[in-house]
Amino acid sequence: MIRAGTTNARYLGLATVLLLISAHGHAARIDHLQILDSLLKKDYDRRATPTNHLNNATTVQCELYIRSFGSISPVTMDYGVDLYLRQKWQDERLKHAQITESLDLNDPNLVKAIWKPEVYFPNAKDAEFQFVTVPNVLVRINPDGEILYMLRLKLTFSCMMDLSKFPLDNQICTMEVASFSKTIEELRLEWKAEKPVIMGKGLRMPQFEIVRILASNCQESFQIGNYSCLVAEFYLSRSVGFHLVQSYLPTILIVVISWVSFWMDVNSVPGRTTLGVTTLLAVSSQSSGIQSGLPQVSYVKAIDVWMGTCTAFVFCALLEFTLVNYLWRKPPCTRPLNVARGSAVNGEALTRSASTGLIRRTPQETKMCTSTEVGIASAGFETRPCRSSRANKRQRQSQQILAQKIDERARLAFPVAFALFNVSYWLYYLK
Repeated sequence: MIRAGTTNARYLGLATVLLLISAHGHAARIDHLQILDSLLKKDYDRRATPTNHLNNATTVQCELYIRSFGSISPVTMDYGVDLYLRQKWQDERLKHAQITESLDLNDPNLVKAIWKPEVYFPNAKDAEFQFVTVPNVLVRINPDGEILYMLRLKLTFSCMMDLSKFPLDNQICTMEVASFSKTIEELRLEWKAEKPVIMGKGLRMPQFEIVRILASNCQESFQIGNYSCLVAEFYLSRSVGFHLVQSYLPTILIVVISWVSFWMDVNSVPGRTTLGVTTLLAVSSQSSGIQSGLPQVSYVKAIDVWMGTCTAFVFCALLEFTLVNYLWRKPPCTRPLNVARGSAVNGEALTRSASTGLIRRTPQETKMCTSTEVGIASAGFETRPCRSSRANKRQRQSQQILAQKIDERARLAFPVAFALFNVSYWLYYLK
């Protein structure tokens, strides 16, 4: 019983000490806030910079912590980010000997009461301040007068892209921070010495990979003065995996399928025609789908070269079949005789059709080629002499052999030409 009472007394004493320490700390914090209120009410002008009395520019160190990095739209040429803007500067007017610890405050009225840098984002198209669940702003005042001002913003930045190598392109997008009303004689912006731009852990972009981030200082010159500014450049490399699966591989398959007609029989006209027209429509539809998600620029893009060449290969395959089919079915003697209507040669009547101008032989004619044409030629009329049936058969056979040879050579020429195009295309745009 005696030991239990002693233990309870120890716990009670420890709790009393903790309560006293907590009460003391709370009282000390109230004292610090009261001291801060007195400093703000006593000769503190929030319109004047901290170094205004010294005639020097106030140096503000900036840091960006990016929580999310949205996809870059090639149509609107912008991207959205969710970031924390951290600014740090020295304000001797808020330095007091009795303030012994840092004060973290998120009171909007305090933010309005102290001087803070008037910065903006020159290349931002839209901006939102986060209010959920409270205003996302923090002011930390250190005992030595150093102030940390942090706020969370949702911004949409413009990024003017060069799409001449799309989708095998690399882009440079920037985030700019600049002084809005204070010239460089009053306010000087600087990046934090180490890691001025920090990306959130596990942050990845859907279409790009961040190669590197370069932070640099700049200066904007206007007629009314020069202003300090900061630039963060993001070097981005587009991931080609999506376009390889959705654009390049389907068009390669469509072009290869169009070559199947070279192995089909020449007499299978409906099959070869259907195959050629179908592949041509397929590659045209694929090209239209790709172009619908891109801006209408005045220069040629890499994807335009690819789709245009694939369309040309499919179209040439269709033209090749047209030529082969023409040679296969071309009649040996097709030029009409140039004779007058109703004229007679060697006693045989030859009449010219009034509608077509072609020669019609009389029903008494039973042979394709007679001496009539020879007589017509001797009479002064232009004509193409017809051959005998055996000569026509030989000519037809030679034309069919030529058509078959064209098909056989096309089986090798088209794949080789397409392979050479692929080699030159990828070497040029990936270098």
